[in-house]
Amino acid sequence: MSQLTPLISDLALILICAGIMTLIFKKLKQPLVLGYIVAGFICTPHFKFTPSVVDSASIHIWSEIGVIFLLFALGLEFSFKKLMKVGGSAVISACTIIFCMILVGVFVGWTFGWNRMDCIYLGGMLAMSSTTIIYKAFDDMGLRQQRFAGLVLSILILEDILAIVLMVMLSTMAVSQNFEGGEMVYSILKLLFFLILWFVVGIYGIPLFLKRVRKLMSDETLLIVSLALCFGMVYLAALVGFSPAFGAFIMGSILSETIESEHIGKLVSPVKDLFGAIFFVSVGMMVDPAMIVEYKYQILVIVLAVLLGQTIFGTTGVLLSGQPLKTAMQCGFSLTQIGEFAFIIASLGVSLKVTSHFLYPIVVAVSVITTFLTPYMIRLAVPAYNVIDKYMPSRWRRLLDRYSSGASVANYSNNWKKLVIAIIRIVLIYAVLSIAVTALFLHFIVPLATDMLGDLWGRILGAALTIAAIAPFLRAMIMKKNRSEEFKSLWSDSRFNHAPLISIILLRIVIAIGFIVFIIENLFRASAALMVGIAIIVVCAMILSRFLKKQSIVLERTFVRNLHYKEIQQEYLGEKQPEYAGRLLDRDLHLSDFLIPAESAWAGKTLRELDLGKKYDVHVASIIRGKHRLNIPDGNTCIFPNDLIQVIGTDEQLSLFASVAEKAIHTYDDEDFGKHEMKLKQFVVAKDSPFVGHSIIECGIRNKYHCLVVGIESAGEDVLRTPQVHMPLKEDDVVWVVGEEDDLNQLFAYCC
Repeated sequence: MSQLTPLISDLALILICAGIMTLIFKKLKQPLVLGYIVAGFICTPHFKFTPSVVDSASIHIWSEIGVIFLLFALGLEFSFKKLMKVGGSAVISACTIIFCMILVGVFVGWTFGWNRMDCIYLGGMLAMSSTTIIYKAFDDMGLRQQRFAGLVLSILILEDILAIVLMVMLSTMAVSQNFEGGEMVYSILKLLFFLILWFVVGIYGIPLFLKRVRKLMSDETLLIVSLALCFGMVYLAALVGFSPAFGAFIMGSILSETIESEHIGKLVSPVKDLFGAIFFVSVGMMVDPAMIVEYKYQILVIVLAVLLGQTIFGTTGVLLSGQPLKTAMQCGFSLTQIGEFAFIIASLGVSLKVTSHFLYPIVVAVSVITTFLTPYMIRLAVPAYNVIDKYMPSRWRRLLDRYSSGASVANYSNNWKKLVIAIIRIVLIYAVLSIAVTALFLHFIVPLATDMLGDLWGRILGAALTIAAIAPFLRAMIMKKNRSEEFKSLWSDSRFNHAPLISIILLRIVIAIGFIVFIIENLFRASAALMVGIAIIVVCAMILSRFLKKQSIVLERTFVRNLHYKEIQQEYLGEKQPEYAGRLLDRDLHLSDFLIPAESAWAGKTLRELDLGKKYDVHVASIIRGKHRLNIPDGNTCIFPNDLIQVIGTDEQLSLFASVAEKAIHTYDDEDFGKHEMKLKQFVVAKDSPFVGHSIIECGIRNKYHCLVVGIESAGEDVLRTPQVHMPLKEDDVVWVVGEEDDLNQLFAYCC
């Protein structure tokens, strides 16, 4: 018990400080992350007015768990499929911002004379804007419905995913201390290999597992199973040389494609909030006022680098993606802060012991300053645009308008491009699966077979099992897309396409032969001609096998069904946004969702009574009620509590509508709530009571006094009877009634 006492007292101190600071920062309408950082500073010896944390090592371990939960929750929200849907604008913008801001961070660190790893890690910290802070700022300022906000959030999705890749790269560079191109290429290939392997295997296996055990899943078991999967992937990622946070993010991304993802997110949220708070408190514990004073000029320079760098390069990146100047500037000005990923990258550098002691508190100070400035920078975007637009030469304005309008024209891929991209994807995925299965069998199955059957027969059995295991993958690698519409169209278009198409098939056959030769070579000593000959025979048998064809089709269909099952369910339940929602953006219109709270004054009224179209120039396109969607509702449609209404309008119209919808909420004081509390009481029908001989309905107990009779006991009986409204009350009857305090008092004053 004595060993646990310091840890418990430290946890109590952390949570008390965090609780007080969150209330204060919530009142001040500031991000809670800053409250946690201030709470961490209060818990350190630097703040002499409160007790200090004793066992900082245990707190550090808990903070690492907090990082795992934060990344797991992030993965649940941002899946790999979302990465494919963010669009070209977000990809170009995010890549431009990250690359340029890394260079800015490295240059700033170099001017300070810092060592190489400090400069590189500083660049990584400055490259990522804070999703949490920007989302909160948009929500507080009522900007989430505007056009640029959607693009900013898409950029942040991509930045968060690229941040995971950057963390892997930084940890690899820190461990190897090698900056050669070969080492970097190896790290990228290793990362790509495990990303594909874990994603494909996870999407294939985990939804099937959850579907089989769904009847056994309560909230408790689903939480435990989800955390088990998360920490299992954390262990696996650490085992192959990646950071634990990377494994948590991967598992979150896999689970995000399941139908249970939202439920898992809600179950994990309290645990994530607890350990996430401990992580951010531990960040605040790294703040040293003396060090901040010592490095005040460096902090100011880095703050300016973040503000100017994100503004300039963010605007440039969005401009390059084909967006108008106003939208680009709004995006660039919104990204001018660093947040949670800067802390995570900084803690990674500290844990790997590759960054200097001063870098962490400097980054914390920069994050606090830039976070406070975020709302002001967002508001500054439009005035800055107005000034630039006023003094911009007309020739430049025409050039930007022509570029943005030209970039929005859709480019339709030709058949060659579609076919080549599809084949590269197929070969890459099935090659990764074949490599993984081959490595698994050669390291585990073959040694087990040789121990049981002897050396020769064990290797023969091991080779046969390994080839049989990867045979469906190799056949799919060879045969997929050979009968597709693109392939047939190219074959029939021109005879000059025949040779390239045949070459693509032969190249895939050669890759499959290479796998078979590799397996034979690792288990037997034979001539190259013999191994190639055996491999050719095996591959030909694979191509002709109907059984393998069925197996590969079943595997692919299962994977595709699992991958799209969530979207199919959402479309069936009416939760998926219609296809026209994305096309509205080109006409400055948006489709936004608004939830009608139970306390809303709009609940219970029809659309005709609300008259939203005339008052706010918006159109209600759909009403989602539970599992039903009401499309194009008429004026007689009633709005119910917890309805999700989908509204179409411009930026200004939706912002006005959101502010009005927020104000249309009834607020009740606790005292008012207490006054309306229902109470159960009884009264005895006296001899001279006006109720004697009259029925319950004639007495007006419900209509006149707003009370409800729930039971009657007659004199001399010990049985509570169900009241009959037409039954007359008798002398000495005991009547049990339910009602509000004031109504009961009026009733008793009349009848007793």
